[in-house]
Amino acid sequence: MGIKIHSVAYNYIMDIILKISSILFPLITFPYVSRVLLAEGTGKVAFGASIISYFSLLASLGIPAYGVKVCAESRGDRTELSRTVQELLIINMVSVLFSYAAFLVLLFQLPQLSDDKGLLLIQSADILLSAIGVEWFYRAIEQYDYITVRNLFFKILAVVAMFVFVKTKEDYVIYGATTIIGTVGSNFLNLFRLRSFISLRPVGGYRIRRHIKPILMLFFYTAATMVYTNLDTVMLGFISGKAEVGIYNAAVRLKVLLTGVVTALGSVTLSRVSFYLSRKDGQEKADSLIRRSFAFVLFLSFPLTVYILLEAEAIILFLAGSAFFRAAVAMRWIMPTLIFIGLSSVTAWQILIPAGKNGITLCGSLIGAGVDLLLNAALIPRFGAAGAAIGTLAAEACVFFFHAFALRELVGRTLSFREMIKISTGCILALISAFFGRMLASRFNALIPDSVWYLFWEILITGVLFFGTYIISILALKEESAVYIARGLFNRLGISQSPEAMIRKKKEKERNER
Repeated sequence: MGIKIHSVAYNYIMDIILKISSILFPLITFPYVSRVLLAEGTGKVAFGASIISYFSLLASLGIPAYGVKVCAESRGDRTELSRTVQELLIINMVSVLFSYAAFLVLLFQLPQLSDDKGLLLIQSADILLSAIGVEWFYRAIEQYDYITVRNLFFKILAVVAMFVFVKTKEDYVIYGATTIIGTVGSNFLNLFRLRSFISLRPVGGYRIRRHIKPILMLFFYTAATMVYTNLDTVMLGFISGKAEVGIYNAAVRLKVLLTGVVTALGSVTLSRVSFYLSRKDGQEKADSLIRRSFAFVLFLSFPLTVYILLEAEAIILFLAGSAFFRAAVAMRWIMPTLIFIGLSSVTAWQILIPAGKNGITLCGSLIGAGVDLLLNAALIPRFGAAGAAIGTLAAEACVFFFHAFALRELVGRTLSFREMIKISTGCILALISAFFGRMLASRFNALIPDSVWYLFWEILITGVLFFGTYIISILALKEESAVYIARGLFNRLGISQSPEAMIRKKKEKERNER
């Protein structure tokens, strides 16, 4: 089977659909499970997922990022591509066995883990399924439509299973199982389809040692990143208890989901940038892609952050209920990380990793991990979930500023401050509009006795006014990403061209057909 390569725009749309489904799955389920399982139950599942994430990281090493890069470079040669995939699978299987062994030892030795042994054993399926899923291969050959369709099917299956089987607060283990089905349950299908693109028979001539150094460098980078993205939850669990983890989980859940949308372009373009840089004439195309990625990250992350800062209480109360009200403070502290994570995803995944500058990415992650560890240790005992959020915000800011300093020349010419001013202006105007929306929504308060529906209408009205005003404002200011998206939509509809241009295009098409 030949490999059909779609455009970056098509791949991005597919990946956005996948990310949106990842948003909808928790948004549909969390209001239900938070009220059934309460903070204790959701905290146990979140704590277990954080623990398992470390072992999944150990099992995957740096292969997910490295596999995309190296397979993208050799995707034009079926034999070399087959050899590369087989080499990476051999390394991966060894690391999976080692990771499972370490997990089982700790599971039976640490009381904090053995108390929820059944839940953790079920969640440990993530270790194996993440490895055999070889999603890095499908991203390297840009099969985003396949990745999206299979994930959607299993997410729908998981949602149905959750509503059918999770009925009481003792069903947190079942909820943990449904989250595994929804996130990595589809991965076992990937091995069956792999033979359509490569040969699974041994091709010989293996050079496994060539992969070890870059894989380990990316592993240390990913491990350091994992430390400061999951350490907050783990330290909260050990210091403040799993109920506090449940509060924090409610605060960060929306941030994690929106981060997936903001950073989607980076994951999509990693393989394309790597492919460009492997060609002598590809540097200019790579720079253009990076410039557009920076603009797009700012275009999305700024308004999302500002709006959630405004409506934090309403969002928390609507999604999780009054038992999680304290999560609003943590949510306000952690939402600005959306901007820093988005920008650093461009510097890391589109500049440093494709260029082989893994040492800089590793140093940045170590700095972030160190900052997070110190601030968590100082702030969590006093402020709980809010302290963990402050530590994460500081860590993400430090990572981006370190990348920006190391790449100051490239960042200076590709990160447009003029576009940032336009976006900031649009957010200010949108914020003013949203305040009027709040005043309008408050009139429903006396008319709607059910507070949940009042919250729904407040979020809906302020959201429509905020984002509507934002889009109109930045279009009027001719912000780069907004204009680019608008032109793309108009081109699809055939209404962005002058009549003369449309006539010329029609005549050219008739000549080509003749």
